[in-house]
Amino acid sequence: MDGGTLYTIGDLARRTGLSVKTIRFYSDQGIVPPVERSPAGYRLYDAAAAARLDLVRTLRDLDVDLATVRKVVDRELTLAQVAAAHAEALAVRIRTLRLRHAVLTAVARRGSGPKEMELMHRLAKLSQDERRRLVGDFLDAAVPDVEPGLAGARVSMTPELPDDAEPEQVEAWVELAELMADPSFRTAMRDLTTSHASDRAADGGGGVRRDAVSLGLGRAGTALAAGVDPAGPEAAPVVAAVAGEYARLLRLPDDAALRRRLLARLEAANDPRRERYLRLLAVINAWPPPAPSTPALDWLLTALHTHPAP
Repeated sequence: MDGGTLYTIGDLARRTGLSVKTIRFYSDQGIVPPVERSPAGYRLYDAAAAARLDLVRTLRDLDVDLATVRKVVDRELTLAQVAAAHAEALAVRIRTLRLRHAVLTAVARRGSGPKEMELMHRLAKLSQDERRRLVGDFLDAAVPDVEPGLAGARVSMTPELPDDAEPEQVEAWVELAELMADPSFRTAMRDLTTSHASDRAADGGGGVRRDAVSLGLGRAGTALAAGVDPAGPEAAPVVAAVAGEYARLLRLPDDAALRRRLLARLEAANDPRRERYLRLLAVINAWPPPAPSTPALDWLLTALHTHPAP
């Protein structure tokens, strides 16, 4: 099409692939107005109008609304401004669609009913700020700021669901959110945290960098792998080694009272919900899965019950 030729709506329809009805609509809206009319009253368009129509078609194909299209063709907005705004809107839409896909995938995998699906959708679509408030409320209850040394524990227990979460991460987030809302779990975690803080205080806050669980897991895991019977006499040296290290860190004697204290710490830690929390946290944060602690804790608890005193 050259600059001096005029074209009918039919010509433009054949050139652009748009329907005559669509072009007439744009013309009636003043978005692509005709430059003149033929003696018979037909609308005629020049090359500039055809180029304008190409631009309109491209913008509409990109889901740009008609009001914005008008501002672009009238030069009230630049293409760069429109592109930036719609790229951001499209990114939000993509995140929304990924989230819906993740929820539906999780529902299909879990065989969820309507109520569970509603809960999953509600928890999954929380904004980042809402998720942070939920996590903050849990950590305030479960990991109280009893002393500065526990700041790292709060960080290590914080889930960060990414915007482009995979279905497994969304499913893990939903389960973790339900767990964080469980009052009994909050209480159990608070008791465990304050117990660890108490152990640190017993040593002036300087010596106990590990908790009672980490002190015993290594030795108990080795004994378990070696087939040592926790209720047998072979378990006594293992208990003595774990209790002795705990006693040294607390600067207390290894006696029946200390072993009762150690037993209480380990029983509190051997809550399956705690291990489940750590596993879900690893999925959400894309961390390596933690090694299971329950088998070693079970072994050590049985051994401590069998050997309650040196």
